[in-house]
Amino acid sequence: MADTSTISAAATRRPAAWSSLAGTGTDAEKLAFIEEVTTNVDAVQERVLAEILARNADAEYLASCGLAAGVTDRATFRAKVPLVKYEDLQPYILRIDNGDRLPILSGSGHPVSEFLTSSGTSGGERKLIPTVKDELHRRQLLNSLVMPVVKQYVPGLDKATTGLYFYFVKSETTTPGGLPARTLLTSCYKSEHFSKSCQDMTSPVAAILCEDAFQSMYAQMVCGLCHRHAVVSLGSIFATGILWAIRFFQNNWEQLAADMDAGTLTDRVTDASVREAVAAVLRPDPELAQLIRCEGSKSKGGHGAAGIIARIWPNAKYLDAIATGSMAQYVPALRYYSGGLLPIISTTYASSEGHFGLNLRPMCDPSEVSYTIMPNMAYFEFLPTDDAAGGAATAANQQLVELARVEAGREYELVVTTYPGLLRYRVGDVLRVTGFHNAAPEFRFVRRASALLSVDADKTDEAELQRAVDRAASALLRPRGAALADYTSRACVETAPGHYVIYWELEKGFTSITKDVLDRCCLEMEEALGSVYRQSRVADGSVGPLETRVLRPGTFEELADYAVSRGASVGQYKVPRCVTAPAVIELLDSRVVSSHFSPALPHWAPARRFQSDSDGEKC
Repeated sequence: MADTSTISAAATRRPAAWSSLAGTGTDAEKLAFIEEVTTNVDAVQERVLAEILARNADAEYLASCGLAAGVTDRATFRAKVPLVKYEDLQPYILRIDNGDRLPILSGSGHPVSEFLTSSGTSGGERKLIPTVKDELHRRQLLNSLVMPVVKQYVPGLDKATTGLYFYFVKSETTTPGGLPARTLLTSCYKSEHFSKSCQDMTSPVAAILCEDAFQSMYAQMVCGLCHRHAVVSLGSIFATGILWAIRFFQNNWEQLAADMDAGTLTDRVTDASVREAVAAVLRPDPELAQLIRCEGSKSKGGHGAAGIIARIWPNAKYLDAIATGSMAQYVPALRYYSGGLLPIISTTYASSEGHFGLNLRPMCDPSEVSYTIMPNMAYFEFLPTDDAAGGAATAANQQLVELARVEAGREYELVVTTYPGLLRYRVGDVLRVTGFHNAAPEFRFVRRASALLSVDADKTDEAELQRAVDRAASALLRPRGAALADYTSRACVETAPGHYVIYWELEKGFTSITKDVLDRCCLEMEEALGSVYRQSRVADGSVGPLETRVLRPGTFEELADYAVSRGASVGQYKVPRCVTAPAVIELLDSRVVSSHFSPALPHWAPARRFQSDSDGEKC
């Protein structure tokens, strides 16, 4: 617990002054700040909403809601401002995109400075999320709180530490109105603050800012290898980034070793600024070259890479990457490559709309990660998605729950009101309240609000599909020494009835799994899917047997390359858990080596109906 006198000092700060903690605050002050804002949640939220409404008082959208300038109370705000999705704000956003400089969403004192391109889509297009200059300071504040929290759990981090983080930018565009449009990560990496924070990282800024994915990764890997004894943490934004780095090492170890022997960088890296940055650290190192050859040749067959991270970076204490949600399936691979020696820490909950929460228990198992919402970051409301109140809440009745009034165990869709002018905006994430830190709720990410797969009345979300795949892999693949490299899915409606197609890629070297086992994997997945799906299969016959199509090794790397070639960001790319684009489906189907169907119907029985007996008890 932080010192109470420091908490009192933090309590006197206005929201606008909190950002100074990011640059000048000590670890103790930052921990005290966390305690203060999580203790006084409702007061902080009231203050944040008032500030948001005051600074955007002359915005056209706010006026269109009927909220008079100068009105900042919650009751009027809740009565006047509607719940919205991106599509509702898109006409306003397009005006800004096309150069309208009137105060449309944000106030005249805080004009839109850039658009953040969300990884979510609207009508097949990437969303443009408007932001303002001082939003970067709020994001920096939240990021600055991470290390003081982690230091409480990881011994030895009080000393000067070095991190090997694989970060990548994507090329940005300029809107017709002259504003940059780029990913959140690209915006952060190109900021002045980030260049200062890179002092404790092995990757030079020039390497991170290089838009050529190969050159960027190669240079970051070289520098990470040169500083291997100093590295105490390895990370990327998502778990896939670390795994991509390991696969990159496995595919390029011969050239890496040659560069270490000679002390010069391969001619394949042509970017002058990158070469200059790497030249500052690269020296002939035959011993390191020999280690690289040893580890590279050992892992060439696919089975000798267990613990490779811990051997190459022997002083690493943890892995730092988002391993929740759709990233959860990569946890076994991260543990395999680290030899099970390094904890996997997911530190923050963020999106293009804003940075929202911190994991205050970073050493917990990835499956148990919950994020504490920091009430100073935005004004938060929650739309119940369960039926605990006697029926699922809908957007029509707008029965939104404030941050301080959510209930443990319930699930909600996140709704935010942000400083850049998104008012009562549905982010699309469904979260479950798992507990509280002081008065601040802790949430576990459950799923995106929309369903992932649907053929008829069935609706399977990402979490359900993840559980089904995990169940089949655990029950039938792992006992036979096999492992799943990756997967995606689609709803196949070319057949009658339609059915689910799950694309699987097995880890290299696992070719001895029999047809019978793979057939049974299909049934095992069906058993793990929801009751509506199983009813559709068994009673209604409206969904056909689940199909697994096994892909040849390397297919998901080809899928990633295809996505990058079409404009996806290397640093933000995530394997889609459902594919619909014909070109992607054609790519996957052209790599199928075998196809398998569920050999039987899954178990399903009508749900038992509860009726009241004469005494009014449930039976």
